[in-house]
Amino acid sequence: MNRVNEPAEIEEQAENPVTTKVWDVPGIEPLDITDDETDALMTQALPTEEPEEDEEEEVTVPADDGTSRSVTVPEKLIDQVIGQEHAVEVIRKAAIQRRHVMMIGTPGTGKSMLAKAMAEMLPKEEMQDILAYANSDDQNEPIIRTVKSGRGKEIVTAHKTEARKKIQFRNTLIMILMIGIIGYAFITYQWLMGIIAAAFIFMALRYSTPREEQMVPKLLVSNDKTTTAPFVDATGSHAGALLGDVRHDPFQSGGLETPAHDRVEAGAIHRAHKGVLFVDEINTLGLPSQQSLLTAMQECQFAITGQSERSSGAMVRTEPVPCDFVMVAAGNLDAVEGMHPALRSRIRGNGYEIYMEDTMPDTPENREKFIRFIAQEIKNDGVIPHFDRTAIDEVIHEARRRSNRKGYLTLKLRDMGGLIRVAGDLARQEGAALTTRRHVLDAKKTARSIEDQISGQMIKRSREYELAVVEGTEIGRVNGLAVMGSDAGSVLPIMAAITPAQGDGGNIIATGLLKEIAQESIKNVGAILKRFTGKDIRNIDIHIQFIGTYQGVEGDSASITVATAAISALESIPVRQDIAMTGSLSVRGDVLPVGGVTYKIEAAARAGIRKVLIPKANLGDVLIEEEFVSSIEIIPVEKIDEVLKIALVPDNRELFLDKLKTIAWSTTRSILGSDIHAPGTVV
Repeated sequence: MNRVNEPAEIEEQAENPVTTKVWDVPGIEPLDITDDETDALMTQALPTEEPEEDEEEEVTVPADDGTSRSVTVPEKLIDQVIGQEHAVEVIRKAAIQRRHVMMIGTPGTGKSMLAKAMAEMLPKEEMQDILAYANSDDQNEPIIRTVKSGRGKEIVTAHKTEARKKIQFRNTLIMILMIGIIGYAFITYQWLMGIIAAAFIFMALRYSTPREEQMVPKLLVSNDKTTTAPFVDATGSHAGALLGDVRHDPFQSGGLETPAHDRVEAGAIHRAHKGVLFVDEINTLGLPSQQSLLTAMQECQFAITGQSERSSGAMVRTEPVPCDFVMVAAGNLDAVEGMHPALRSRIRGNGYEIYMEDTMPDTPENREKFIRFIAQEIKNDGVIPHFDRTAIDEVIHEARRRSNRKGYLTLKLRDMGGLIRVAGDLARQEGAALTTRRHVLDAKKTARSIEDQISGQMIKRSREYELAVVEGTEIGRVNGLAVMGSDAGSVLPIMAAITPAQGDGGNIIATGLLKEIAQESIKNVGAILKRFTGKDIRNIDIHIQFIGTYQGVEGDSASITVATAAISALESIPVRQDIAMTGSLSVRGDVLPVGGVTYKIEAAARAGIRKVLIPKANLGDVLIEEEFVSSIEIIPVEKIDEVLKIALVPDNRELFLDKLKTIAWSTTRSILGSDIHAPGTVV
């Protein structure tokens, strides 16, 4: 009878496979020669090859024909990142030193790409496989072992082979015993008793002997095909997927149960061992998960247990499982508020914090980088045609528009990549060899954001139901402008009315789901009203209504609109309805810059408005589409006085302007407490 190898011997055989020596050939005696002579004989026996001369690989550089095909795309991810020089420098340092990193910034600016690049740059380490073994002393505490990368599968295969041998050997013994019992029963003519005895012995041996397949270890983490450090994206993972779990076993006795070690499942933190664990929107993780993540980062190991208290897996807790990973956390600005303080402290204490840029200067060098980004997107897509020079110029023009800043290009590259792919799809649909400017322009219309589409529908409906007034004059009504999302403007009518005060003192009452910043801007308008009207507003209430703001209003860009509507209502002076305006307002009457002016102007043009007042500081940010250039006039303003001069239509214009100047000057004189003569009226 052959002896069955023990598990320890199985692993030893797997680690030291038996090989046939060259000289151990049957029938031939080994030669009595020295090691040097052996090397010489081996050299003569082996075929010799002529050493090949090192041939320099010819690098084919595409001819510069002005299209994206002539742009060379870097092989390494870290070299493909554009506009994030500070972040790239930090990631390079963090990779060398194995430091944790937290990246905060606008979505689509390259946070996940930098995390993947970091995994490529981590120092080369010996990767490991992680195995879970059954524990004969305590089945609810599986044993954890680590081996070299690729050895895990060999060990599991060796154990399975040995288990099959044991099962075959046991089945053979049972079969021989059964045949013997039945044969004896036939000889003694006790067939019934023989069959009963055989069945009884079969059942007894079948369920009393150990199940060898249950002793086979489970491969929790395998890195046999890993060439670089592992990169694990754990974004949105629940506790079990992140930290590991133990599956529930409905059959826990009677020989039908699944061994505890076979129900253990590794989590993302364990699969990221010796690599990078990336968690985007880190604040969406529950605080208990963040606390466990902190423990794993500190100890570099974390035991796996069942995450559900009602599961049988809750009784199982493995030995500590290695999880020596580099943590890369990412999120928007609100992610900092939702993070566990101790987790953020751990990252700051052993790593770096990075704020991602969302724009970069519009320089020739950066435009070349943006062209390279276009080439990268085309290469990654693999099916869309390359862009010609006109298409490239149009994409860069759109990057300027989306930056919302003069002299800058946007770094919201995920959105720009979507535009590139849609334009390429249109060109491919036509069978065009190259993507042209026309395809990009069509893509801009096709790939409009949800907010832009909603804005278009709202403008259309408001004109159908005459909610948008773009002609004539009205008292207390002004066309304001707003931004929905990041790339959609809308017309925001604001109305004001004056009523006697209810209760003690007058109030400014604003409705329209105003959020905190918008409410504070309304309070600032009160100071402007007192200064520019000269009226005692303690006995009146000023009602401000934002029309159609069902999703709420945030920001202070409607400040000059509110002030104009309120002054119009207080003075009973009509407002021109063919004018729209946007701008923040200081308590001194300065018109301050706001965001999204390009999209606001385009929304006003779509609504049929002919003039738009914007802060003078925003004039360089305006980059509207060609179709709107001839249909709308843009007027920059610096003071609320200028806004009122253009927007209000008094019966006696000269008297009104003189009144504004006198009130403003007298207010300043009373504040300064000096005897200063008022200047002459300037019309």
